[in-house]
Amino acid sequence: MRTAQISRRTSETDIELSISLDGTGKYDVKSGAGFLDHMLELFCRHGGFDLTLRCEGDTHIDLHHTTEDIGIALGEGFRQALGDKAGITRYGSFLLPMDEALVQVALDISGRGHLSYGLHMPTEKVGDFNTELVEEFLSSLARSMGLTLHVNQMAGSNAHHIIEAAFKGLGRALRQAVALDPREEGRIPSTKGMLA
Repeated sequence: MRTAQISRRTSETDIELSISLDGTGKYDVKSGAGFLDHMLELFCRHGGFDLTLRCEGDTHIDLHHTTEDIGIALGEGFRQALGDKAGITRYGSFLLPMDEALVQVALDISGRGHLSYGLHMPTEKVGDFNTELVEEFLSSLARSMGLTLHVNQMAGSNAHHIIEAAFKGLGRALRQAVALDPREEGRIPSTKGMLA
């Protein structure tokens, strides 16, 4: 089983996370940020990842540290669970419609953390969640995991729908990329012989 357990403690957040890449999309997420919980639940359900997450953060200030640090911890979890990445498909992409919103996610588990962010939020907040934190989460995840990630909005006028399409699309694209390819026969999917 490709699993990981992450404990991450700073003066701003205390995070406990466990993840299975070969799950059924079960989740038990309590971050202290309701909208982020909802997005992570969608991500797990569409990615087929089993995730348990607890975060105690300085949410009395705002949700920035919580969102950023969960992105870091989740990236560490994926990196740990993937090990040397032998036999994985490596690449994934998905075009996700959510009502009027349409978001494309393309990614490469390359070992090189990079985010190309092309979402345009029509509002500053969804509930008490600052929409600018979506970029912060995705950037933290990409850097921590060593993921090249492109997220581009092709349509959309509702911030909730745009963000939801991005998280669902990320789950679907990562599901493809972490899948084991039987043709690889356990080889590293790179002519370099490593992904780091």
